[in-house]
Amino acid sequence: MAPRKNSRNQSKKEVKPAAMVNKNGVKAEAATASGGGGVASGGGGVASGGGGAASGFSGTKIFTWFMVLALLGVWSSVAVVWLDLVDYDNVIGKLSAYDADGDGDFDVEDAKVLLGVKERPVSLVQKEAKEESAVEEQTEPIVKEVIQTTEGTEEEGQLPLNPSQEQQAPEGESPDTVGTPAKSEDATEESFEGKLAVEAGSFDAEAAVQVEERNAEDQPADMLKYKAKKKKPKLLNTFEKTIKAEIDAAEKLRKKGKVEEAVRAFDTLVQQYPQSPRCRYGKALAEDDLAEKMRSNDMLQKALSTYKEASELPNATPDLIKATLKKRAERQQFLGRMRGALATLEKLVQIFPEDMALKNDLGVAHLLIGDNKSAKRVYEEVLAIAPSNGFAKVHYGFILKSENMIAESIPFLRDGLESGDPGTDDGRFYFHLGDALQRMGDDSAYKWYERGHQRGHFASVWQRSLYNVDGLKAQPWWTPKDTGYMDLIKTLERNWRTIRDEALSVMDKTTGLFVPEEENLREKGEWGQFTLWQQGKKAGESCHSVPKTCGLLERYPEATGCKRGQIKFSVMQPGTHVWPHTGPTNCRLRMHLGLVIPKTGCKIRCTNDTRAWEEGKVLIFDDSFEHEVWQDADSYRLIFIVDVWHPELTQYQRQTLSPI
Repeated sequence: MAPRKNSRNQSKKEVKPAAMVNKNGVKAEAATASGGGGVASGGGGVASGGGGAASGFSGTKIFTWFMVLALLGVWSSVAVVWLDLVDYDNVIGKLSAYDADGDGDFDVEDAKVLLGVKERPVSLVQKEAKEESAVEEQTEPIVKEVIQTTEGTEEEGQLPLNPSQEQQAPEGESPDTVGTPAKSEDATEESFEGKLAVEAGSFDAEAAVQVEERNAEDQPADMLKYKAKKKKPKLLNTFEKTIKAEIDAAEKLRKKGKVEEAVRAFDTLVQQYPQSPRCRYGKALAEDDLAEKMRSNDMLQKALSTYKEASELPNATPDLIKATLKKRAERQQFLGRMRGALATLEKLVQIFPEDMALKNDLGVAHLLIGDNKSAKRVYEEVLAIAPSNGFAKVHYGFILKSENMIAESIPFLRDGLESGDPGTDDGRFYFHLGDALQRMGDDSAYKWYERGHQRGHFASVWQRSLYNVDGLKAQPWWTPKDTGYMDLIKTLERNWRTIRDEALSVMDKTTGLFVPEEENLREKGEWGQFTLWQQGKKAGESCHSVPKTCGLLERYPEATGCKRGQIKFSVMQPGTHVWPHTGPTNCRLRMHLGLVIPKTGCKIRCTNDTRAWEEGKVLIFDDSFEHEVWQDADSYRLIFIVDVWHPELTQYQRQTLSPI
C-alpha cells in the first residue's frame, strides 16, 4: 500500500508544478523538477524532455490560432464601421455618461465620483449643459440683448412697442426687443471693437440668443427636465466615425480652454480630411472660442466663414448642418448683422421645415429688423401646427400688443407664460402681460408682476425696470439732499424763469421742435417733448434754440453725461392721461422742474404716493418704479426734465455702462 500512497503523492506533486508553471514561469518549473528524487527525478527528466517537445508544438498551434482570431477581429471591426452595423454615436453617448470629471474619458477620477468618494462639481454640470445647448435644438431665442431707446415721454420708460432697431436706437429709452434682458449689470460690459449689443455678462452667446442663459441651478425644474430629454445630436458621418479618436482629442483641447492648440489641431484635421464636415465644424467652434479670448471681430468673422463651409460639405449629417447654421446665425446676430442672420435662419427653415424651434428663431430674427408683419406670419404658421407652443404664443402676444390689440394679446401672453416652455420666462413678457391687464382695468396684473419678481425679473412689484445695477438704493421719491446734487438743483430753481422763457419761445407748433410722444403710453390726450441731451450727448442742434438753458447745464456731468437718461422739455395738454408704467433702468433719477403749472388738475403718482408740481421747484423720483400722470386742468402744463446718474454709481460704472 505504501507504494500506491507514494504514487498518489507523486501524482499530486506533478499536477501542482504544472499549475505553477502557467502562473510563475520557467524558474518555478525548474525548481519543482529538481525537487524530485531518485528514479522519479530521472523519470521526471525524461518526461521533461518529452514535455519540452510537446510544449513547442502546442505554442505554434496557439500562435497560429491567435493570428487567425486577430485577423477576424480586425475585419469584423471594419465591417461594423463601414456597414454601420452598430449605432456608434449612441454607444459612445452612453459611455460618456460615466465621464464624471469632464476630461473626455473614463478614468480613476470618474470612478471616484460614481462610487460616491468624490462629488461631481456643480460648475461642470453647468458647463456641460451649456456646451450641449450649442449643438442641440433649442426653442430659446438666440438673440443677444439689444437696447432700444425710443424716448419721447416724460415719465416714460415702458418698453417701446416696435423692437425694430439694432443695437441702440437714436431715440428712446426703453428696451423692447425680444431676447433676454439683463437682470443686473456690473458695469463691465465689453464689446468686440465696440460693435456689440448690450449684454449683462461677456462674449458668451449661448444665450439667448440666448438668451441669455441662466446657470443650471437658476433654471426651473421643468426646463431642466426638458433638456434632460433631448436626444444627443449625431454629428459624425460614416467615415468620421473611423477618425473619432482624432476629433475627440482636438475637441478635448477646446473644451479645456486650450483654444490656440485646438485651432491648430482642427486645422491639421481639416488639411488631412478636407471633406470632413465635423472636422471643419470643430475648427469653427475653436475659432469662435479664440475670438472670444482675443475679443476679435476678425477672428469671429473667420469662424463665420468656417461654419458656412462646414454646412455646405457633402455627407454632413442633418444634425451637424442644423448645429452649424444655428451657430452661424447666432454669431451674425451677435455682430449686429441681423439681415445676414435672417438669411441663415431662412435657409435652416427651408432645410428643416418641420422644426418649430427654428421657425420660432426665424420669427425673432424678423422682429430684430423691425419686420413685425413677417414675424407675425411666422408665429401664426407655428401656432397653426403646434397650437400649444408657448414660445410662439408669448411672441405672438407681444406683436399683438405692439399693434395696440391689447385685449387680444392677453391670452397669448398669459398662456405662453403658463406653459413654462423654454424661452418664455422673460421679464419682457411678464412686463407686457401686466401692462395689458392694467390697461384693461384688471388688477390681476399685479399677480403677474409678483410672479415676475419671484422669478427674478423685477426688483419688486413696483420697481420693474429690466436693465439694472444691483445694490443701488431704491426708493420712489427722493429729496435734493438724498441725491447729493444740491448745486444742480439750486441752479435749476434759481434760473427757472430763464429756462421757462426759452421753452416758451420754441413751443410754437410751427417750429416743429416739440414732437409727440410715440411710445403708446397715453390713454388719451396730447403730449410732446423737445430733447436737448440724449444718452449723454447733445441732440443735434437743439441747444442752438435754447442756448441759455444749455449753458446752465454744461457744468453738470451727472446730468449731461448721463448715458441712461435725457434732458428735455415736456408739454402736456388738458385731458391727457398717461398709463401706469416704469422706466427701463434703476441707474438714474428723474428731476422735474415746474415751468408752467396750472393751479389744479395736474398730478403724478409714483407707487402709492401722489404729488403735484410747483413752478420753480424740482420734484425728484426714481422712474424705475411704477408711475402715472393725469392732466385734468384747463390749460397746458410745461416742465423741464433732467435725468441724472444714480448717486451711488461709481465713476467707473458711469463711464462703462452702456447707453439707454
